[in-house]
Amino acid sequence: MALSRTPHGLLDMATPALAALLWLGSIPSLGVIVLGLITAFAGYTAVYALNDVVDFRTDRKKIRECGMRCSDGDLDSVYARHPMAQGLLDLRDGIVWTAAWGVVALAGAYLLNPACAVIFVLGCVAETIYCLMLRLSWLRVIVSGGVKSAGGIAAIFAVVPNPPAPFLIAFFLWLFFWEIGGQNVPNDLIDLDEDTRLEAATLPVRFGVDGSVTIIVCSLVTAVVMSAMLFLLTPANLSPIYFAGALPAGIILLMIPAFHLYRQRTPESASTLFNRSSYYPLTMFAIIFLSAVF
Repeated sequence: MALSRTPHGLLDMATPALAALLWLGSIPSLGVIVLGLITAFAGYTAVYALNDVVDFRTDRKKIRECGMRCSDGDLDSVYARHPMAQGLLDLRDGIVWTAAWGVVALAGAYLLNPACAVIFVLGCVAETIYCLMLRLSWLRVIVSGGVKSAGGIAAIFAVVPNPPAPFLIAFFLWLFFWEIGGQNVPNDLIDLDEDTRLEAATLPVRFGVDGSVTIIVCSLVTAVVMSAMLFLLTPANLSPIYFAGALPAGIILLMIPAFHLYRQRTPESASTLFNRSSYYPLTMFAIIFLSAVF
């Protein structure tokens, strides 16, 4: 569970659920719900574990040279941070765990729609590329945005064979900028000192704290704007509850902690933004569900 960052993965499962609701405007069939939940859990479990498997040597080197940073309050370290690199879990067991859940996710995705299986495979490939780019280019952040959007995109294909491009693009950009501004860059800001010592090519190492904070704020503003655009593009007949909830959720979970980070520019404020924005998909799922039902 530590290897797969299960608490965070469970929160991320709200993303495919809200994607299906956002398109349909109603609850999918029981079969799609059950198969979708199994597939989503397996997919996020496999991809999060894959990150640590590919980064095993890098994480071990980071711990050896920089030590383990304090992770109190870090959502991704509820159980243990990088358990294989710490020696708490054997690499072979981690590979078997990752592969087993990957097979379950691939089978479930194929049953939902073969296109979902293709998206899952591409997501795993992209996650591997993201890890391997650690010391090559800060542009790896773009790959991260694509990986985090894959689950939601796959869920749309699970409930509609050929979704229109404008809706898919808007949905992708929404999750893409949320991932960059609320997850990836804040997390890399927390690790800035370690990554600098290891000569990692993260965005904060390349652009510094000031540049990173500017990118975070601009990305999250874009994400909030895109959440409003989706209301106009979805074919679902959603009630005004969507606007009544979506904009406050963006302000409270994204913009306010981003503003605090802009003022304080500390690892602690970056961690607060990361943790709070992690609850954004779950909150948006609840909002979309209420706006579809009422």
